[in-house]
Amino acid sequence: MSEILLTISDVSKQFSHIEALKSVNLTLNRGEIVGLVGGNGAGKTTLLRLMCGLYHPTDGQVLFHGDSGPSPVAEMRRFLGVVPESTGLYYRLTAWENIRYHSRLHGISDEECWKNTLEIARDLDFVDSLGRPTRGFSKGMRQKAALIRALAHKPEILLLDEPTSGLDVTSARMVRALVKQMGQAGGTVIYSTHKLAEAEQVCDRIIIIHNGEVRADGSPGELLELTQTTSLEDAYVKLTLDAARETEKDDDEGKIARLWRRMMTPRKLPEGGEEDE
Repeated sequence: MSEILLTISDVSKQFSHIEALKSVNLTLNRGEIVGLVGGNGAGKTTLLRLMCGLYHPTDGQVLFHGDSGPSPVAEMRRFLGVVPESTGLYYRLTAWENIRYHSRLHGISDEECWKNTLEIARDLDFVDSLGRPTRGFSKGMRQKAALIRALAHKPEILLLDEPTSGLDVTSARMVRALVKQMGQAGGTVIYSTHKLAEAEQVCDRIIIIHNGEVRADGSPGELLELTQTTSLEDAYVKLTLDAARETEKDDDEGKIARLWRRMMTPRKLPEGGEEDE
């Protein structure tokens, strides 16, 4: 029997006149690789931010089920690894310094962090870039640095927002392989993407979100059966026939990055630490 990790009960999220999510009900279990699939503006990122406690729902509740029973989702942060689409790196620090800083926040020794970092960096062909300041990194390199940062403290739960964005084909395959390894080891991964084929390769369970609503939730086979189709692409189209809503970009990238940093960073930076705004 699956062990419940998160419950999302009648959750809605409103931004001014925009209803980003509408009455979402989900139960997520430990050890699952769950794909959140939807187009731009569907509500995937909003749902991820609710899952990690960065946002609070307008209505409903998100609960983390730990050893002591259900509790507010913010209690799970010490178990989290997060790769936001806007990576939230400190650009004046090297990749290694970014990774080490966040691991220290999770109580991981520098020695253990370095060991874990090297292991992951080798898999991503990133070892030679660890000592470089992240300011000059390409988007793909920033994604790799953020992924290593999220994994270096060996989290139980990994939240990924478009994790292969900006990566070349080989690097994207490396990321997918790492996600599968984590799942095989019993970890839990929430994998947000607009790429249906990618979700099919990686995820045991797919949740289709459209216009702020959950349209379907199940294994690839269950989605095909539900829609009486022969491909996930056809199933997705059948479930999202209504036009996608218009979205407004209410945040610039810098502000989004700062919000993600706030989730993982204490109010006071340690001596010598600098944040590039």
